[in-house]
Amino acid sequence: MNISQAVVKRIEDLCRERNLTINALSNTSGVTQSTVNDIVNGTTYNAGIVTIKKLCDGLNISVREFFDCDLFSHLEQEIK
Repeated sequence: MNISQAVVKRIEDLCRERNLTINALSNTSGVTQSTVNDIVNGTTYNAGIVTIKKLCDGLNISVREFFDCDLFSHLEQEIK
């Protein structure tokens, strides 16, 4: 799994845990729905940290909590 896939999975898992749709996350975070859709659909390969911070704010978690997950423990090497 690469970092982009891990970010998508984490967003999906957090939304599922909170019973939030992508649209609801967009509304609570202030990130446009098209941006959130692009991240979740893999259209955007590199979600910026500012966007992730806004999503975390919408989820009422810290950036540390977002990345404090086993998904990010064993990522593929990005530089080949």
